[in-house]
Amino acid sequence: MTQPEALDRLAGKHIFLAEDEYMIADDMRRLLERSGAHVIGPVATVTQALQLLDATDEVDLAVLDLNLGGEKAFVIADRLRDRGVRFVFATGYDQSATPPRFSDVPHYEKPLDVRLFLQALDSGP
Repeated sequence: MTQPEALDRLAGKHIFLAEDEYMIADDMRRLLERSGAHVIGPVATVTQALQLLDATDEVDLAVLDLNLGGEKAFVIADRLRDRGVRFVFATGYDQSATPPRFSDVPHYEKPLDVRLFLQALDSGP
């Protein structure tokens, strides 16, 4: 699948974004919005993420940084999984930083390969 096809298939999706580095969050937000996605966030802390998730009914996909302001984002991942929301990790940490319970979750190290990242978001139901 080409990058434009992946972008088209994200149109109309509600994508939750948790990223604490402003420039990266803004780049991701703009990329997803150009695809026609509705971006929920970005949020920079675990507390903000949980509050926003509690206040948001419709989330189709999520992108999580593993470290948000010095706190691990695994509680957010657990909450998303409980809600049946697909998510990916986009982080500066390697796969070994992720607990085994998330071994099935796509893991992308920064800097992101945009093509692979978009395909990961687009894959699945």
